[in-house]
Amino acid sequence: MTAQRIPVGNRLPDFPWDSLAEATKKAKSYPDGMVDLSVGTPIDPVAPTIQLALAESAAAPGYPQTKGTPRLRDAIVGAMERRFGVTGVNAERDVLPVIGTKEAIAWLPTLLGLGENHTVVIPELAYPTYEVSAKLAGAAVVRSDSILKLGPDTPALIYLNSPANPHGQVLGVEHLKKYVQLARERGVIIISDECYLGLGWEGQPPVSILDPEVCDGDFTNIIAVHSLSKTSNMASYRAGWLAGDGALIQELLEIRRHAGLMNPGPIQSAMVAALEEDGHERLQKELYRRRREVLRSALEQAGFTIEHSEAGLYLWATEGRDGRETVERLAERGILCAPGDFYGPRGKNFVRIGLTATDEAIEAAAKRLAQWETGA
Repeated sequence: MTAQRIPVGNRLPDFPWDSLAEATKKAKSYPDGMVDLSVGTPIDPVAPTIQLALAESAAAPGYPQTKGTPRLRDAIVGAMERRFGVTGVNAERDVLPVIGTKEAIAWLPTLLGLGENHTVVIPELAYPTYEVSAKLAGAAVVRSDSILKLGPDTPALIYLNSPANPHGQVLGVEHLKKYVQLARERGVIIISDECYLGLGWEGQPPVSILDPEVCDGDFTNIIAVHSLSKTSNMASYRAGWLAGDGALIQELLEIRRHAGLMNPGPIQSAMVAALEEDGHERLQKELYRRRREVLRSALEQAGFTIEHSEAGLYLWATEGRDGRETVERLAERGILCAPGDFYGPRGKNFVRIGLTATDEAIEAAAKRLAQWETGA
């Protein structure tokens, strides 16, 4: 008898953006063209110093190190301390470069040995890859933002995301401390996705779960996920890293060595350039700050309510109606955004509007929203 495969459709949810085909077509038909605010893809150029580092390493013929070069690991540790106040990270044991954090997140439960007898907790509004990662491992998925709702059953892994995608909420020190305590008392692995940590706008500054104020320098059962895609515009480079519990990091390193999961050598050199110099990140943040101010003002004047959005690259907006209707209404004006239900049932009446467009495109969107306000 031939063994039967499980079709991908029975293992994974539909790819969310496929459902935007009609809205995309409508937005593209707008006379002045489409302003795409539906994704968080950087559109500004990579800093010249990073490009140069990539080019200068392009002739390297050998296999790269899965654990990263010593200089890269040192650069990661140094940047985390300068930029985020994270101390006590051991460059030899506690960090691991990865080929983009989406790939890393998607395979973390599998690489950590989770399976059908385990439960993964994801935020109630969550980046879709958290759910995908659990399903790839065959684990059960629970949506919850509260430790109190977990009950007596201990999950194997909990994803946190602060600042959060899609809604930009920031978790404070006391909130994060509760999860660190859970990791220690019940042996739960906490994965803190911190890819937007450098993009705080208002309210309490975002803080890493590895901050000594949160974890007292004890990284047991906690891993922070970091990326250069957003603040260094390096999404095409697939450049990120994991940091935290040295035992878990070394376990992941061993598996990734067996699987050949390694950052290309020239990418590692580019990462060093991005991590050793902070000026390009500060400049990029100011670009996003200006775009955010223009877009937020235009949305509010058009009658939208903005919730959270105190950090990150998105505005979490609602008209008080089904978000899918809002997507269609905005598409009629040539603006494409993401419906909130991409991220969970609680997002039904919201849309996520990205800041990752040129100054000219943001201004165009603002003008179209002004027409929205007047009913034109």
